[in-house]
Amino acid sequence: MRPIRLIRSFVTVGGWTLASRGAGFARDVMMAAYLGAGPVAEAFLVAFSLPNMFRRFFAEGAFNMAFVPMFAKRLESGEDPKGFARDAFSGMAGLLVVFSAIGTLAMPWLVWAMAAGFAGDERFGLAVLYGRIGFCYILFISLVALLSGVLNAFGRFTEASLVPVLMNLMFIAAMALADRFGWDMGLTLAWTVPAAGVAQFAFTWVMAARAGFPLIPRRPRLTPELKRLAVIAAPAVLAGGVMQINLLVGRQVASFTEGAVAWLNYADRLYQLPLGVVGIAIGTVLLPDLARRLRAGDTEGGRHSFNRGTEFALALTLPAAVALVVIAMPLVTVLFQRGDFGPDDSANTALALAVYGLGLPAFVLQKVLQPLYYAREDTRRPFNYAVLSMVVNAGLAVGLMPFVGFVAAAVGTTLSAWAMVAQLWLGARGMGEAARFDPRLRARAWRIVLAAAAMGAVLFWAATLLGPALGTAGLRYPALAVLVAIGIIAYFGTGFVIGAFRLADFRSALRRG
Repeated sequence: MRPIRLIRSFVTVGGWTLASRGAGFARDVMMAAYLGAGPVAEAFLVAFSLPNMFRRFFAEGAFNMAFVPMFAKRLESGEDPKGFARDAFSGMAGLLVVFSAIGTLAMPWLVWAMAAGFAGDERFGLAVLYGRIGFCYILFISLVALLSGVLNAFGRFTEASLVPVLMNLMFIAAMALADRFGWDMGLTLAWTVPAAGVAQFAFTWVMAARAGFPLIPRRPRLTPELKRLAVIAAPAVLAGGVMQINLLVGRQVASFTEGAVAWLNYADRLYQLPLGVVGIAIGTVLLPDLARRLRAGDTEGGRHSFNRGTEFALALTLPAAVALVVIAMPLVTVLFQRGDFGPDDSANTALALAVYGLGLPAFVLQKVLQPLYYAREDTRRPFNYAVLSMVVNAGLAVGLMPFVGFVAAAVGTTLSAWAMVAQLWLGARGMGEAARFDPRLRARAWRIVLAAAAMGAVLFWAATLLGPALGTAGLRYPALAVLVAIGIIAYFGTGFVIGAFRLADFRSALRRG
């Protein structure tokens, strides 16, 4: 993949991810207005997190990290890529049908493991009910992840990136209909989960079929290729499991403070917007590109891809992180504070958002560094690093809880993310030239940091100046738009002046090549 096409692919995936996260944000604004941080909201958020947690365990964060490089190599060499994809598809489908049935039956235990603080109040029963309705989502969305991996290996990023947009639009439509016809909002959201899974799967399957890969499931069989896939994927699956334990620790800590599960979720959604746009775009594009280059022995090309991915991540992530810290309160109050979501909810959500913002660069840099390992089919070291990060997260979240309350979960998540980045970077130093920073990145990185710091100072001044308007109904949306525009102008203006980036870089990213 040529350099311009690589960056353009980042922009393509990032653009569609931005659309998805924008729709997801609209979904969360509606949910906050209808449900606030009350028991129905917390119960649904925990129930919906269960299939999503196992999805990352089985598919996106583990299986696909092993599947994509192997499939890309077979696609390039012509070693029966269709048969390999079909065997993987059938094996995953068979495994997840069984797992979905077991998880649905064991839902009370899963809810307790996720949020023991719910036991004894109405949140527990609601979470079990919603979880049983929606747990089969894991089957459909995991198969969607595999099909998306097939599309990404072809360089067809747009189709796979459209899938999350579809889900969020279905949630928005469902809530609007529930409000219009007086349906139970919690049950409406719960039933939308499996409906969205079926729709996402149908769309992705059709797109893969059009690409020449109509994957029809057959009786699962353990072929030599799948055995090798399992051997490579096993450490990544375990690493994914470790990361999900981090999420479990955070949920458990939050579940003992009423409303905290919702506060952390709304904060998570805000920082996930830049994380998704940048991190997912880089992870989606960089892994198959590095796998192809390493297979072809193109070390210099691999180094260029790694450096441009890192540069792209820093240029868009650092200013977002600074903004999330400096204007956390205006963001939350303007975007969420309405209906059942009050001032106390805003204050607690903003606190969590600022802590998550400090970890945003680390979350994205993980997406840049991990492909260096997975493209080499090295899944063991990321697992070892994830275990140590899990220990850091659990120790901080549980240890700090008596002193700082629910926000200990956010502190543990952020600091463990930086611990993971440090380990990945130190481990990559022995990978040779492909993992080294080039002169262009070294020259621009400190300038990007300086531009982000300047933007932070301007944002702080502007937020103080616009404070009255940000708190006035009818003016707060335009005031927030002005505040964001000021930040964008300050960052990019400073960046262009000091040479952090050039206008030509952005033009080439958007140009068809």
